[in-house]
Amino acid sequence: MAARALEEAGIATVIMGCARDIVERVGVPRFFYSNFPLGHSAGKPHDGYSQTHTLEGALKLFETASSPRTTVESSQVWAENDAWKEDFLNIARLSKAEIDALREDYKKQREASAALKAAF
Repeated sequence: MAARALEEAGIATVIMGCARDIVERVGVPRFFYSNFPLGHSAGKPHDGYSQTHTLEGALKLFETASSPRTTVESSQVWAENDAWKEDFLNIARLSKAEIDALREDYKKQREASAALKAAF
């Protein structure tokens, strides 16, 4: 929505993301897609090369996109094989303790969000 508003104001945008199906369905003008786990659209954590490569690819889209709804896929790979897709936040592969920790984390995030909303 923010990209759409900026584009309507004449400001070009590029979206960096990992959820190709969702972003393409929304129909953003320029999309730099990384086949990484959700939340890692700016590159691999603690990996300056990966992050720089991702940013450079996204910025290059300003020059190379020749039509609306252009998607360019990053050449980077998350891992040598796709096994991470089976493991990434797959609840069937998590222990009860891991699920409980994630549930507690989520609860804390919701509480913090509610407190912020209440402050405004």
